[in-house]
Amino acid sequence: MYAHGLAAVLMLFVSMTFGLLAGTQLLLPDLGAGVSWMTWGRLRYDHTQGILFGWLTNAFLAFLYHAVPVLTGRPVLSARLGQWLFGLWNFAVVIPGWLLVLAGFSQPLEWAEFPLVTDAFVILALLLAAIQFLPAFFTKGLEDLYVSSWYVLGGLIFTLFAYPMGNLVPEFLPGAQGAAFSGLWIHDAVGLYVTPLALAIIYYVIPAASRRPIYSHFLSMLGFWLLFFLYPLNGTHHYVYSVIPMSAQIGAITASALLGLDVILVVTNLLLSLRGSGYLARDIPLRFVATGTVFYLLVSIQGSLQAQMAINRAVHFSDWVIGHSHLAMLGFATFAAAGGIAHAWQRIPWARYNRRAMTWSYWLLVTGVLLMVPHLTLAGLAEARLWQSGAPWLESVRAAQLHWLVRVLSAIPLFAGFIAFLIGLVTGPRGAGLAEIETAIGLEPVEHVSPRLAEAS
Repeated sequence: MYAHGLAAVLMLFVSMTFGLLAGTQLLLPDLGAGVSWMTWGRLRYDHTQGILFGWLTNAFLAFLYHAVPVLTGRPVLSARLGQWLFGLWNFAVVIPGWLLVLAGFSQPLEWAEFPLVTDAFVILALLLAAIQFLPAFFTKGLEDLYVSSWYVLGGLIFTLFAYPMGNLVPEFLPGAQGAAFSGLWIHDAVGLYVTPLALAIIYYVIPAASRRPIYSHFLSMLGFWLLFFLYPLNGTHHYVYSVIPMSAQIGAITASALLGLDVILVVTNLLLSLRGSGYLARDIPLRFVATGTVFYLLVSIQGSLQAQMAINRAVHFSDWVIGHSHLAMLGFATFAAAGGIAHAWQRIPWARYNRRAMTWSYWLLVTGVLLMVPHLTLAGLAEARLWQSGAPWLESVRAAQLHWLVRVLSAIPLFAGFIAFLIGLVTGPRGAGLAEIETAIGLEPVEHVSPRLAEAS
């Protein structure tokens, strides 16, 4: 857990550097001219894949090492397997994937840019993760599983099938057929891999850190099944007005609208579960996941709206979509992941913990998100207006430049926030996290105050 947590933050800095360089090139197109590995496409590929694989997956794995034994009452399968999984993920997937992309080897597929040789190791690592974490759930019996457990099961199992579909199948199917499969993975990577594992963290941390059960277990499970039923239908909404059959497009648009209603249900349940914790929870990890929950609501409503044909016609290909993706990955998923790491870190008796640095991290990251996402959204609206007016394309570039500048400047609080987060994990007294828990919510066993979580632990 400790190794994955540190690797997650360190790889996040690398991924953000790729993103900062790519964003700066929109303002300074000659930056890196003549240097092949500095081309915009390669930097952008490494940025997105680094966030998905380097930052979020390492963060999720770190949290699972803490949560699975609590949820199941049994240890993960093998410490040796954990060492192999850590080495395989970081030294056979992320770092080689980055280097191969910079060298010019990649796939021209959204959220699947790492080359095929890397895909083989991703599939192997996902299989090892399933072997490491899932057996403990099945020994307990499905009828006794807490909702976090269901999200872990769904995320790991579904991704084992979805990843080959989106990364391998398009290589063998031409044109619209390959695009349709690629579109499914574009959405499933976020919706049925990142989202379930982020929600597993949120559903776990809220009762554990607030000492109150989830408001409604029924609504929790209803939200889970609606997510996994509706999300596989959504991918085609990336291809509205394309040659893919209109019936498939309408089905995806309808599913997107229904998914927005599902998210409203899920977030309502989570916010009701936070009653009594205050607008800003004293427990910093709980504060992170609560903010991530709000971002989840905003990004999901935005996604449901932009899937509608009238809105999609205006904003597709604009920076509105880039703002939407950053709100999902930097807002919702990153805040959930940061909260999950910090929550687990507090409970390592020998780990250092610095509350002041964590507090600074929270506020700096909120500032960065609130600078970046609204300006990208405004840039997208300005671009859409000019495109629809028939103005020369260069006018939309000029209209977006101020917003692009703010996006680059937003990297200052974001980098500072993640530096503070790292400082929070590696400085301060040893065991200070446990002392923080005792001050905030006490150290009594969770079953005394959170019976629904206790049922699964």
